[in-house]
Amino acid sequence: MSHPTRSLLILATLLTLGMAPAIAADPAHEHGAHGASALKLDNGQKWKTDVPLRKGMANIKAAVQPHLRAIHENTLKAANYQKLAKRTTTQIAFVVKNCKLAPDADAQLHLIIAELGAAADAMAGKDKAQSRQKGALQLVQALETYGQFFDHPGWTASAAGHAH
Repeated sequence: MSHPTRSLLILATLLTLGMAPAIAADPAHEHGAHGASALKLDNGQKWKTDVPLRKGMANIKAAVQPHLRAIHENTLKAANYQKLAKRTTTQIAFVVKNCKLAPDADAQLHLIIAELGAAADAMAGKDKAQSRQKGALQLVQALETYGQFFDHPGWTASAAGHAH
């Protein structure tokens, strides 16, 4: 991907992340309908991934896994939500900077990234319309959705927090 194109994608992602609280505050906005429903498979197949994407997503999943019970029981401390938000945004930045997918796959990935960013904002306490817990649950859902649409060997929904 050319440098100007990558710069535009980074800018678009940062703008999307910055707008997440405003989008979430919109009464017409529904989280279930926003990003995940717009995702599509690549002619019936999961989208190809690369090493930086797999690394970043695995790091986010590894960060949330130890806290799943506390998140679901709503007992996780604000400081832990803050740390999880910071680790998530760090990994988002890593993926945006280093991931080199085909344009169609990249467009689909940005829908997941927008959900991850909105979740991180809520966990950090930046989204007053959504609790930190709901942000963490949104993060878990985004990880699950990622596994449904992207070919990441060894990725399972139950490992992201939900067994179906």
